[in-house]
Amino acid sequence: MSRYFSSKYDNLVPYVPGEQPQDKKYIKLNTNESPFPPPRSVFEAAKEEARKFYLYPDPDNTAITEAVAKNFNLTKENVMMTNGSDEALNYAFMAFCDKDHPIVFPDVTYGFYKVIAELNGIPYDTIKLNDDFTIDCADYSGIGKNIVIANPNAPTGVALSLAEVEQIVRSNPDNIVIIDEAYVDFGGESSVRLIAKYENLLVTQTFSKSRSLAGARLGMIMGNADLIADLNTLRYSSNPYNISRTTAACGIAAMNESTYFHDSCSAIDTPREHWRSAALRYSRPAPTSCLSVLSGSAAKNSMFASRTTAFWCATLTTSAFGTTTASPLARRPKWISSLRPLKKFIRRSMSRRNNPASEV
Repeated sequence: MSRYFSSKYDNLVPYVPGEQPQDKKYIKLNTNESPFPPPRSVFEAAKEEARKFYLYPDPDNTAITEAVAKNFNLTKENVMMTNGSDEALNYAFMAFCDKDHPIVFPDVTYGFYKVIAELNGIPYDTIKLNDDFTIDCADYSGIGKNIVIANPNAPTGVALSLAEVEQIVRSNPDNIVIIDEAYVDFGGESSVRLIAKYENLLVTQTFSKSRSLAGARLGMIMGNADLIADLNTLRYSSNPYNISRTTAACGIAAMNESTYFHDSCSAIDTPREHWRSAALRYSRPAPTSCLSVLSGSAAKNSMFASRTTAFWCATLTTSAFGTTTASPLARRPKWISSLRPLKKFIRRSMSRRNNPASEV
């Protein structure tokens, strides 16, 4: 730290991003990236838009905003596009939280919430999860503070029902409730449908997971038009060209690939259900992509939790992608037969990932 660094950041502990190894080929489990590459139309859109790199992108992000709004049955005034959903979260904290409007979130959740609060000098409290790692919506009902909840929660993977989310939003009419839906496409009910009903609700989503665009950095925040206008005031005051031309074009292409989107989510979800029956003796699989929630005495053992999650991911990878690494479940005939209907899609996707040049 230099002697010029502002003292207001003396106690700031920065967020540590997931490691991105550069030296070898790995089966990566640490950041929950999709194992599938984007569809071919995304590569083509990026190639075409790259021809216009000499021009600034649209500061209003009109085309991608309209595409997202149409997908969620909203108006473009209900949507703001961001450089990943982390930027959306930061703007929301900046816009609606301060020393008079603190924020609360679970004690076990996405680690960036604490960092964003401390970066912006926002008081915050954490609320303990239940013993089974679920969130008790009664703990947040009528709490009188701003709230942010990852739903499904990360890293537990446990989701609140839409009715539970609505109870929290309805019982805090004078405070902002942010629902972070980074993993909602892998299990859970989206709260987007509640936006028309509640003026204090904001919902964030990302293209990084289910839409295979982690490297493009594209997210969105959706809510009441007045809230979105507030957020755009901050965006235009800090980073008006926050979405690159190619990222916007890739996002539009990905949003139009509904079949590919549903097939890739299914290819991730289906093996999890078979793992559920095999591993239920020791753990309870969570409803999201590659997370497990342990039960009983194992719930207290974080090392076992890590190993169980990694075991499932490795099993999915080895059995579905046909690698030579052996795993107990990969040798089960029931597993192999259940994955056969997905094999064509998976192999085609893996071929695209290994030979991206063939897609452009």
